[in-house]
Amino acid sequence: MKLALRFILPLLFLLSLIAYVILPLVDSLTLQWFQKDLALRAKLIARTIESTIAQNRGSDKESIVNIFEEFAKDERLLAVGFCNSENILEVHSSRFPPRLLCKDKSETLQYLTEGPVHVMYYPVNSIESMKGDLVVVHDMSFVQKRSKLSQYYILLFFFSLTSVLILMTVVIAQLSWRDWMKGIRALIKSDGLFSLKSLKTSSEFTHIAKDLRLFVRELERERKIRDESQLSWAPFTLKEILQKELSGDEILILSNREPYIHTKKNGNIEVVIPASGLVTALEPIMRACSGTWIAHGSGNADKEVVDKNDHVRVPPDNPSYKIRRVWLSKEEENGYYYGFSNEGLWPLCHIAHTQPIFRTADWEMYKAVNEKFAKAVIEEAKTPNPVILIQDYHFALAPKLIREKLPNATIITFWHIPWPNAESFSICPWREEILQGLLGSSILGFHTRFHCNNFIEAADRFLECRIDRDSSLISYRRKITAIESYPISIEWAPETLKKIPPVYQCKSDIRMKNNISVGTMIGIGVDRLDYTKGIIERFRAVERLFELFPEYIGKFTFIQIAAPTRSAIKQYRYFEEEVKGIAREINAKYSSENYAPIILLAEHHGPMEVFEYFRASDLCFVSSLHDGMNLVAKEYISSKEDEQGVLILSQFTGASKELTEALVVNPYDIDQCARAIEVALSMPISEQKERMRSMRAHVQENNVFRWAGKMLIDAAKLRHRKRILERIQRSNLE
Repeated sequence: MKLALRFILPLLFLLSLIAYVILPLVDSLTLQWFQKDLALRAKLIARTIESTIAQNRGSDKESIVNIFEEFAKDERLLAVGFCNSENILEVHSSRFPPRLLCKDKSETLQYLTEGPVHVMYYPVNSIESMKGDLVVVHDMSFVQKRSKLSQYYILLFFFSLTSVLILMTVVIAQLSWRDWMKGIRALIKSDGLFSLKSLKTSSEFTHIAKDLRLFVRELERERKIRDESQLSWAPFTLKEILQKELSGDEILILSNREPYIHTKKNGNIEVVIPASGLVTALEPIMRACSGTWIAHGSGNADKEVVDKNDHVRVPPDNPSYKIRRVWLSKEEENGYYYGFSNEGLWPLCHIAHTQPIFRTADWEMYKAVNEKFAKAVIEEAKTPNPVILIQDYHFALAPKLIREKLPNATIITFWHIPWPNAESFSICPWREEILQGLLGSSILGFHTRFHCNNFIEAADRFLECRIDRDSSLISYRRKITAIESYPISIEWAPETLKKIPPVYQCKSDIRMKNNISVGTMIGIGVDRLDYTKGIIERFRAVERLFELFPEYIGKFTFIQIAAPTRSAIKQYRYFEEEVKGIAREINAKYSSENYAPIILLAEHHGPMEVFEYFRASDLCFVSSLHDGMNLVAKEYISSKEDEQGVLILSQFTGASKELTEALVVNPYDIDQCARAIEVALSMPISEQKERMRSMRAHVQENNVFRWAGKMLIDAAKLRHRKRILERIQRSNLE
């Protein structure tokens, strides 16, 4: 009787629940999944058949039947037919079900004498001699077979699992009862391990217990650091983390770009805020902690507003932190920034088939400027253990230089561009020095785990260090560096969206501004004129679209916003000319009196203008040949409040690992890119909304404040652990 109550009855109850609730639900979900899969498959087959018939121009009925029969050899495809415009079945393959009529033009699941079938009607528009619908009929009998097999395995699995769990529960209950009774007896007799007598007579145990209590209390405090996945990330969230987890800790930021630039215009000094995701992310940190931001003073009026220590309080309307400006001569800027950083490290890390240029003079200047910035950070530190956030590839040597003077500092370095594989990185003449410099960090961050792994491989190959690959820790010269991925994102929702017109007005304004007719669909690309962005490959894909699908000539225009950049470097000047030349070439082939297939806007556009173009476009094409993350993709998604539009995304962007609902392409495969544009332009609104809704939810949750906050949480954890060890060491000395 007890066995029945403990084991048989619960098992029977669970199996009944599975049979009457779970199995029908599984059946329903399986059927829906297969229907969706067959709908996509049928559409692809219909397109292929249409293309095959179109290529055999003027095919007679016999040829068309032969084509149908060839496709109907597919194991799951039952038959193919063609219903003309008068709803008459004109031609069909031999196994076409006789009960199937041409009247119902919707996608259906029907049960015929042949068994269950999935029927898809696909309108034919590209063949002059065939006006009507292709009918693609799939045999769905395999779904029933798989469903029965699934039911069998689900029942078997739950039966086994339930049996094991119930038996384990009975055994554990018996053992727990015995152990509990044994403990009670020991306590009554006062001869247990934790009896008063034992504690009083063992001084060694007393010291261990004291350390353990200290350790447990500190671990409990660390456990209370709020899990970043449970937070709603916004500027105030960062402030809470700083106040609760880094209370009283000094925060310093080092970056090449400053958050506020003072420029002189018409005799007046104006404040410019650069359009930068970095500034958006880190500004709330500085406002909350009243820290110091060390950066290159690049504005032509920057020197006029600083005090004797090169400080200026910002923001101008409500000063809450200060900028420490570092001055660079023209020679220093040319060697450190344009030379080693952007002619050496930039092409080295992006692997976009542009040869890196390494000059000894540039390297010497890069070292000198890193020393200058590191010295400024050390001078600004008011405590021996500040939290220092170092940004990007301009300061690869700074972490080690700062660590030598501030050994107790928590240094977080974030590398905003890709990290190449070890073989590519090996061509850098000063590879060991760069790796050593970065391993001065407490935490070294990249956008993706792939880039983290590349860095670990490079360190393993070129340095004598110990690596724990499970936890991504590198121990070098008795210093440990954690290698972590922190995918950067954008502010949600961007402040810019609050200032621009609604979607319908943006569409109207952009069409009027660029002389685009109402019936023409619009694609958009937004990049700097940089050879890593795949702009030429993007233009060639548009050209190939018109070759493969000439019906889009005059009905699709691609607008490319391309801001000139680094024009002091000859590779960038040559690239700009090449982009303009290819745009002219394509326009010469396909443009007409009031139509241009490519509109190239090679000039700077403010954030408001860019978001207007995003809202007005039907698709956005991001074709980077190599990219750390690519925030343009996320900005485009954030602009689509109507949830309409399609994102085409290069597989070589970090964003492609997150935004899986985008159409992901290889930008070097021009045909694939052209077909992706066609898929985007013909995608139903319902599918656009489904994809866009999912991507918007992801970007909203994983916004730029989460990126910054996760780094701060990891910094707080490091500092808590360090304090635990220090207290235990002091306790042992006492």
